[in-house]
Amino acid sequence: MDDQAREVLLRARAALGEVIRGKADVVELVLVAVLSGGHVLIEDVPGVGKTTLAKALARVLAVRFGRIQFTPDLLPADILGAQVLNPKDGTFSFHAGPIFANVVLADEINRASPRTQSALLEAMNEEQVTIEGTTRALPRPFVVIATQNPIDFQGTYPLPESQLDRFLVRLKMGYPPPGDELRILNDRQLGDPLAALAPVADGEQIVAWQQAVRRIEVREPVQRYLLALVTASRERRDLALGVSPRGGLALYRAAQARALLRARSYVSPEDVQELAVPTLAHRVLPTQGARYGGKDTEAIVAEIVQGVDVPT
Repeated sequence: MDDQAREVLLRARAALGEVIRGKADVVELVLVAVLSGGHVLIEDVPGVGKTTLAKALARVLAVRFGRIQFTPDLLPADILGAQVLNPKDGTFSFHAGPIFANVVLADEINRASPRTQSALLEAMNEEQVTIEGTTRALPRPFVVIATQNPIDFQGTYPLPESQLDRFLVRLKMGYPPPGDELRILNDRQLGDPLAALAPVADGEQIVAWQQAVRRIEVREPVQRYLLALVTASRERRDLALGVSPRGGLALYRAAQARALLRARSYVSPEDVQELAVPTLAHRVLPTQGARYGGKDTEAIVAEIVQGVDVPT
């Protein structure tokens, strides 16, 4: 990546920070997912800025934004689109659904039935959808930002493991620090800062960044360190399901993206360490005993990171 492209990327990061106050780590994780060609799952209570983050990302990157409000009565055709009959001439024409966008906000994804949730699987994994036997490519870049209410909220369905595995990172936004929350109040006194957000890149630039990520060097000691973390998750007695090869590849790609964001041409062990929890914790399944003992997967993955020797 040349200096000009890197400057554009830094400007995009700074612009998102102007709208999402006090959440630099969240902004970085979302950009890591975009650069990796992956998807984001945000699990948090309503009102902390999940929707604003998705809209701001689409505006900063000057790409098409689509929003899907998941409800219990939502059908797969409402997401993907359908063939519609033209009564005048008796022909059918395809009406694309909101999935045909660059940044797709799947709002409250766990309020829809499992059948509707599964409509996203092919799109997220292969960047295409199959409708009535016809396969249609999705626009590039393609990023799904799904929001999810805590599972104990009324009217929610847990996401199956196969669905969770399609998300590159899972994160929580949390409440902003008091000083930043005061700035949020002041920012919105006369208007919405989202409306004043200017684009700094475009779709072609994002695709070029994604290609640059794949050229970031990952040396053999770092590769072995990453695989040691993956292997350790499969040997844990408090995990019924360890990290899959897809999960290891997700961590690999995310580490490359973080290195690019940090203006490095190589991945360091720190990149792997910092991304292990948001990239791997939603891909493992704790045993029943671990759940009853109050252990969550984030804590287990953090223990794995602490227990594996770091290469020097």
